[in-house]
Amino acid sequence: MGESNRGDILTVSNLHHTYLQGTPLAQPALFGVNLVIPAGSCVAIIGHTGSGKSTLIQHFNGLLRPQMGEVVVNGARLSNPQVDIRAIRQQVGLVFQNPEDQIFERLVGDDIAYGPLKQGIPLSEVVQRAKWAMGVVGLDFDEMKNRSTFAMSGGEKRKVALAGVLVLRPQILVLDEPTAGLDPRSRRDLLRRIRDLNRSEGLTVVFVSHNMEEVAYLADTVYVLAAGHIAFHGTPRELFGALDERPDLQVGAPPGVEILRALHSRGYHVDTTRFTVPEVAEEVAAAASGQRGPAAAAEPPSGDLSAPPTAWEGPAHRREPDGRHPHAHAEDRGDAHGR
Repeated sequence: MGESNRGDILTVSNLHHTYLQGTPLAQPALFGVNLVIPAGSCVAIIGHTGSGKSTLIQHFNGLLRPQMGEVVVNGARLSNPQVDIRAIRQQVGLVFQNPEDQIFERLVGDDIAYGPLKQGIPLSEVVQRAKWAMGVVGLDFDEMKNRSTFAMSGGEKRKVALAGVLVLRPQILVLDEPTAGLDPRSRRDLLRRIRDLNRSEGLTVVFVSHNMEEVAYLADTVYVLAAGHIAFHGTPRELFGALDERPDLQVGAPPGVEILRALHSRGYHVDTTRFTVPEVAEEVAAAASGQRGPAAAAEPPSGDLSAPPTAWEGPAHRREPDGRHPHAHAEDRGDAHGR
C-alpha cells in the first residue's frame, strides 16, 4: 500500500484558489501555497478556522483543480485537463471531517465494499480487502458487516468511513479533523491505528487538526496555514520551540510543552522544544531536583515545584479585613463550624 522510499509523493507549487472566481462574490482562499510531502511521512496541516486547510487538502485528490499553480501526485499534474482523476483518487484517499458525508449504504459491509466493487474488483478480493480494512480500524468483520450504518455511534461511523477509504489501498491517506467529536478512549484508539498505518504499513498520512497533542503524537512535519499562506514549516519540535518568538502563528501547544514554558518563564532552565511525555517528565524532574532551578530564588527554594504561584492566596495565607485568620474566632462570626 505505502511507498517504501522517501521521495516526494505529493508536491504543491505556488497554489492559488479563489471561490466564485470572476464574480462579484469572489473569495480568495489560498495564496501561493508551497508544500512537499515525502512518501511514507506523516504531515500535519494546522491553522485557525478559515485559514484554507480544507481548501488545500481538497486539491490533493482533484476535488478542486488548480486555478493557478500546480499540484503533482506521483508525477501526475492535476492542472492537466487530461489527467486521469479516477486514478488520482485511487492513490489519494480523503476522509472528510463528518463521516456522514461519505457513508450512504444501509449496511456497514456494503458501504465499505462500495468503492472496490465500482472499480470492478472481483468479489472474493473485495471481501478480503474489507476484512483487512475493518481489522485495521478495529471493527470485527463478522460482527459488523450486517450492522446498520444508521445505528452506529459517532466513533464507529468514523471508523467505517476510514475503512471505506483504506479498502481502496491508497498510497496517501488524507484526514480532515480525524478525531473530531470522539470520546477520549475512541480518540486514543483511532490515533494509535493511524500511527500504525503510517509507521508499520508505510502509508503516507496527511491530516488536518486543531489538537496539538495529535500533532505531537503523529506528525513528522507541520505546516501552519494563516489566511491562505504558509506561515510556518518545520518539525513539531521546531514549532513548539518557536512559539514564544512567533506569536503571530496563534497556535497552541500540548500540555507538556505549556508546563515547560511556564517553568521557563519563572526562571527554570528547561528545554521548551521537548514535547514527548518522557522528555517533559525528564525536564520537570530535573527542575524539581534543583538541577535547573532559577539562578536566584529565595522563595520558593530552587526546584520547589510544589510551592504555589505568588498570586495564589489560598486559605493558609488569606486574612480577614481586620487581619485575623479566617478560621480564628469562628464563633465571633457565627460560623457554623465554630458552634
